[in-house]
Amino acid sequence: MDPKTPAQNSEPRPELTLAQANNLAALPLACIQQEYPNKLGQTLENKGSLGEPGELHPAFYGCFDWHSAVHGHWSMVALLRDFPELERAADARRMLAENLSAANIAAEVAYFERATETSYERTYGWAWILKLDEELFAWDDPLARQLHANLQPLTALIEQRYLGFLPKLKYAIRTGEHPNTAFGLTFAYDYARTRDRQDFLAQIVAAARRFYANDRNCPISWEPGGYDFLSPCLEEIDIMRRVLPAADFHPWLASFLPALTKAGYDLEVGEVSDRTDGKLVHLDGLNFSRAWVLDGLAGQYPAEYGHLKSVADDHINYSFPNLVGDSYEGGHWLGSFAIYALR
Repeated sequence: MDPKTPAQNSEPRPELTLAQANNLAALPLACIQQEYPNKLGQTLENKGSLGEPGELHPAFYGCFDWHSAVHGHWSMVALLRDFPELERAADARRMLAENLSAANIAAEVAYFERATETSYERTYGWAWILKLDEELFAWDDPLARQLHANLQPLTALIEQRYLGFLPKLKYAIRTGEHPNTAFGLTFAYDYARTRDRQDFLAQIVAAARRFYANDRNCPISWEPGGYDFLSPCLEEIDIMRRVLPAADFHPWLASFLPALTKAGYDLEVGEVSDRTDGKLVHLDGLNFSRAWVLDGLAGQYPAEYGHLKSVADDHINYSFPNLVGDSYEGGHWLGSFAIYALR
């Protein structure tokens, strides 16, 4: 096969049409104001630290846990931005305005400033706050401008948390779950570029180079782990394609994951055995996140890596049909991953 000719063995992926957007919007609409069940992840300093989820987190109390609430809000913003004619646009706008009020964001900041919460949601939830900020900033709508202004105290706090944490992180965290350093850096990088935060961007680039520039032969055959929703190998590629110029990136990738550069490369999808199990359903998330990494690589360098589009299609096509109508174990967060992959 010509290495510049994509494989032709995949079905086309679903398109993010208005009909699909209406289906996907049902997921965050059903959960961003659903307080229970709830997994707080709180460190208790004393009995007085206890509180109802809606008291502790008046903006992000829904969708089972804090970070899922954040990317549920991102989902609604992204869908409204792309499809202002959504069937439930009025409901989505109302919920966003209610949850992301200035007072509610101030309460979220106060929670982060508790002495026991200096590492709260580091860095997965941090990354999604920056992604939400970026999406609101790019949405040309009066509501978006107001919500973006409301969010700024929390965005600024998260940016400072990154700036304080990255120089102290001696070793990258290479897991397939929330703490993955490459994922956190990637979303932070996109935010810093969109918002022209040059000092922050410089720290992100320096950290990525420090962690990953000398990595070789990533053992992707060890993936996936049973609970993965991120690929440790591919997430690293996602940040390095951003921070390295082409002359440096191509040799780096050829040493880091040489099989990926070959035409006909294939990667088996993550198979989910039980979608009612909150950990096992992570593998649907893995399929979506793998797809967006492969799409990003093929999109940036189509001549070299265009063959990876079909691999991305396979991953989306496996998991997407199971998304809408899923149990709460997956429905409260997987929609965000699907939207991000399809966009």
